[in-house]
Amino acid sequence: MPAYSFEALDAQGDTRRGVMEADTAKSVRAMLRQQALVPLSVTPVGSGGPTAGAGGGLFRRQVFGGTGLAIWTRQLAGLVGSGLPLERALTALTDEAEDERLRNLVAALRAEVNAGSPFGKALARFPHEFPEVYIAVVSAGEQGGNLGRVLERLADDLENRQALQARLMGAALYPAIVTVVAIAIVLFLVSYVVPQVASVFAGSKRALPFLTTAMLAISGAVRHWGWAALAVLVAAGVALRLALRNPATRERFDAGFLRLPLVGRLARGYNAARFASTLAMLAGAGVPILRALQAAAETLNNRAMRADALDALVLVREGAPLASAMAQKKRFPGLLPMFARMGEQTGQLPEMLQRAATQLGTEVQRRAMQMATVLEPLLIVVMGLVVMLIVLAVLLPIIQLNTFAR
Repeated sequence: MPAYSFEALDAQGDTRRGVMEADTAKSVRAMLRQQALVPLSVTPVGSGGPTAGAGGGLFRRQVFGGTGLAIWTRQLAGLVGSGLPLERALTALTDEAEDERLRNLVAALRAEVNAGSPFGKALARFPHEFPEVYIAVVSAGEQGGNLGRVLERLADDLENRQALQARLMGAALYPAIVTVVAIAIVLFLVSYVVPQVASVFAGSKRALPFLTTAMLAISGAVRHWGWAALAVLVAAGVALRLALRNPATRERFDAGFLRLPLVGRLARGYNAARFASTLAMLAGAGVPILRALQAAAETLNNRAMRADALDALVLVREGAPLASAMAQKKRFPGLLPMFARMGEQTGQLPEMLQRAATQLGTEVQRRAMQMATVLEPLLIVVMGLVVMLIVLAVLLPIIQLNTFAR
């Protein structure tokens, strides 16, 4: 039965909004009048409506943000795992939803399920909200009759991924703030303080110290060419962004990024952990290995590693073991094919891939924290040295004048 989002006025003139299931919009208006409500608008949000399919109309802006999808999946997993039918679980989540857009989205999913559609197919009508991997795992769990357990694993995977991203962001946040503040302070000193001090000694006939002369030259360059340099940097950034839209250019750029000394290794580990975790979840849910490889490859942000994963997919399709196919792709850490080989030999591929993902994620966190621990004092020392040079450039002429005065 389709779902409709309505807006109506009650007897006091207050606006009421909600979602109602009925055969037609006319039936919804009749039901609203029976409740002493004056219908203002009735819009379909489920099957057959203009917002169905690609998540347009009502769902143009993403409903789930940040950890929202993980929390919602955990709630649904708890309800389904406790033995509650899927339709009643979705009804409970619809009633508990505080955000109107979330309530309408869940009501649309419930309407699809009530109409006889599989839950995975209902999710597929909103690809903007539910990733392809999410839909594939739910569909496999639904077909295997273990939807509750699969939803629990999905929630675990989403929470672990959010936790890893949060730790990486936390490790990079402090050095980034220190860098921005340092650049702002140095630009202020060079573009404003140094010229003010230089004007004091402009009438002096004595030669200024070398450090002061060099700092004045830098100050003049910043004041006269600073905006031009900023414009060049912005133009270069825009040009790079446009160039990266080309798949071949993006793949070469990502391949070069992986070769960088420190951040390249972090990127390899992060992408490998994400790939292994997704592949383990799909394989554990019963998704065929070729389809699982395809979906897991699409989750990789690095296009070079994605190309390697798709090449491994071709090898597996031709009959090669997964471990051998991945071992031929040197961009993936050697830990991943090693655990895949153990999983294939013992018949526990999903478990071994999950262990590989956990170990790779832990290694990425450890390296990120080490980098942050080293960068924090290093940036402070560099900033202190630069400020010290600027202060010396200002003080040296004063010291020189005092010496001549004596």
